[in-house]
Amino acid sequence: MKLLIIGATGMAGSALTTTALAHNHEVTALGRSAEKLAKLPANPNLTTRTEDAFALTKAELVNFDVIIDAMATPPAQAYLHVDLATKLVAMLRNTNSPRLVFILGAGSLKTGDDDHLLVHDIEKSPEAANFVAIPQNQLGELQFLQTVTNVNWVGVSPAADFHAGDATPAILGTDHLLANAAGASVTTSGTMAATVLAEIETPKHHQERFTVANQ
Repeated sequence: MKLLIIGATGMAGSALTTTALAHNHEVTALGRSAEKLAKLPANPNLTTRTEDAFALTKAELVNFDVIIDAMATPPAQAYLHVDLATKLVAMLRNTNSPRLVFILGAGSLKTGDDDHLLVHDIEKSPEAANFVAIPQNQLGELQFLQTVTNVNWVGVSPAADFHAGDATPAILGTDHLLANAAGASVTTSGTMAATVLAEIETPKHHQERFTVANQ
């Protein structure tokens, strides 16, 4: 398939790019830094584009089978998560292709005996003050997507600890924070990438969010 990966040089985006190429898909990697894009693995199926995602047009988007939004932002611009989701959806209303895949945060997952949102725990931590805007806005992004019924979209959330690492066997869920048998709530970028590619190649979720953690 022809894939567009937005934020292809970030932690999630670079893992997605590498995994998609290993699966022989044609990948267009979009990023804001030509220097970082140049560090992606050379591959005849890889095209890199140094461009702001907000400059993408509908005419460009409809040439892809799948668009993956793996954009990362600094906390001061966390609102861009919602802005980009609304832009992509607006351009692809009432179209069957391409499919939109959003890498979301863990903050919108439910946890605890009362099923509260993880973001509310994050908000209570003084150490989170400098980054809490990101999970708050990723929650807003999901809430917006949940109103969308005429675009082919899916969202994927990691576990509480999302960091770079190789793929491992995975645990899948829907709206609740996952932890493995040892009690660790972890998702590595490799596990996220493998899960997203499996969903792209064999769709099992439509207009909903699911979650993945390392087993």
